[in-house]
Amino acid sequence: MQTDLDEIDYRLLEELQRNARLTTGELAQRVGISQSPCWRRIRRMEESGLISGYHARLDRRGLGYGVVAFVSISVDFQNEARSVEFAEAVRAIPEVVMFHGIAGAADFLLMVVARDLDSYSELLQRKLHRLPGVRQAHTSFSLQEFKGLDELPIPAATR
Repeated sequence: MQTDLDEIDYRLLEELQRNARLTTGELAQRVGISQSPCWRRIRRMEESGLISGYHARLDRRGLGYGVVAFVSISVDFQNEARSVEFAEAVRAIPEVVMFHGIAGAADFLLMVVARDLDSYSELLQRKLHRLPGVRQAHTSFSLQEFKGLDELPIPAATR
């Protein structure tokens, strides 16, 4: 992973994170360098994997997903083969939009979207409870989102 970043690189990342549709010329102007070095810096960060892609941020409500649930799952296994099977099964469920292995009372935490409570209930019964090795699933519903994962803090911006 990229470690030799300077202030210009951090500023480029900040600008791209806010608006990935900016042209190289617009980015260069915003950070105070010419277009060619700007393009080379961005390309270097892409090749190193620091910039892993460019995405459109979609409105879940506009797509009809009125429910956000956080599902803590405890499993009855801890061997590698079953863990891989579980992870692959979870990644195959489109409504699971985030998936983390965690330390604590549960083994995994999933962020799930659903159209409504009935849709979530069906997803829970037909898919989540049937995942390999599930011992227990606990759901917490989001009542209001105050901040999502829209941007990561850029180190230069937090110094």
